[in-house]
Amino acid sequence: MKRNLLPFLLLIPILLLAGTKRAADYGLKIGVLPPGPLNAITDVKGVKVGHVTIIKGDSVRTGVTAILPHGGNIFQEKVPAAVYVGNGFGKLTGSTQVEELGNLETPIILTNTLSVPVAAGALIDYTLGLPGNEAVRSVNPLVGETNDGWLNDIRGRHVTKQHVLQAIHSAKSGRVEEGCVGAGTGTVCFGFKGGIGTASRKLPESIGGWTVGVLVQSNFGGVLQIAGAPVGRELGAFYLSDRLNSTPDGSCMIVVATDAPLSARNLKRLAKRALFSLARIGGIGSNGSGDYVIAFSTAKEARVPYRQKDAFQQNKRLRNERMSPLFLAAIEATEEAILNSLFTATTTRGFMGREVEALPMDKVLNILKQHRLINERREAP
Repeated sequence: MKRNLLPFLLLIPILLLAGTKRAADYGLKIGVLPPGPLNAITDVKGVKVGHVTIIKGDSVRTGVTAILPHGGNIFQEKVPAAVYVGNGFGKLTGSTQVEELGNLETPIILTNTLSVPVAAGALIDYTLGLPGNEAVRSVNPLVGETNDGWLNDIRGRHVTKQHVLQAIHSAKSGRVEEGCVGAGTGTVCFGFKGGIGTASRKLPESIGGWTVGVLVQSNFGGVLQIAGAPVGRELGAFYLSDRLNSTPDGSCMIVVATDAPLSARNLKRLAKRALFSLARIGGIGSNGSGDYVIAFSTAKEARVPYRQKDAFQQNKRLRNERMSPLFLAAIEATEEAILNSLFTATTTRGFMGREVEALPMDKVLNILKQHRLINERREAP
């Protein structure tokens, strides 16, 4: 009987997060552009997200997050994509083919550092098994990671192919779980508990009406700033301080989706802007931090079919001079996604009895009020 209850028990941490407030719930406004209806990467039509959270005993705190650009056969209907590297201390399997060809042909998987190979294998199995792919002999799986070894028994390599396939098959549109879920289960950010975060921005119809959505796996350090307020400094908890002299290493994975019909070249430009947000929030791109952005377009008119008779591609692409609003959208959505990963995370105890506290929201809110970034009346009930 106890064995049968285990799957339910492992879901409890996720259920407890259901009512956790995000940055906007406190009245905190990042930037000037409005969010989409869900303020999530899934505001970009067609994008789906799935998580598998792995919590075992007192030492395993890890998981998998899958991001699907659309619900069809991605290998047969590739999407334009790009990768931008802020600091390359990481393992982003499949990045060179995306860089070379400018498209994505599998879901994106995020997990922990030592589980990248098994995740890549699972993506290959998934892709080869799709109807229509019976003759496929080459697959480029795209897998990113951050190192959750402070809270997780990472050497045990507890992520399996089944976990990865479950994350893919459970991916859905709509609300995205945040905080200590999926690939964010064991991460640490600015010395506090990090995790998965998401946000979006919607452009006015007069300049295209496009949506930009972002999902992050936050596991990096520096000196935390929130909307310009020196929160880390005022908490007395930041890199090289007496109170929090923790390593800033760890990595940040950023996934940017848009429905704007962009070329791979302009997607790379969009990805560059997303990285600006790490500096805005106080990240320092440390020596041991793998900071990567993966950007893709879901626009049907921009998709690249695996096989076609025509020797020429005639896909519609947005012009360079129309990119600036999208750049701003990517910066704002990424900044808020990182904040959401911190705001929704909970204190976690894991490997070797180590405990990482959640961001002390009562103190943070007082700091934000002092800087006139929020007030009592604007807080959500």
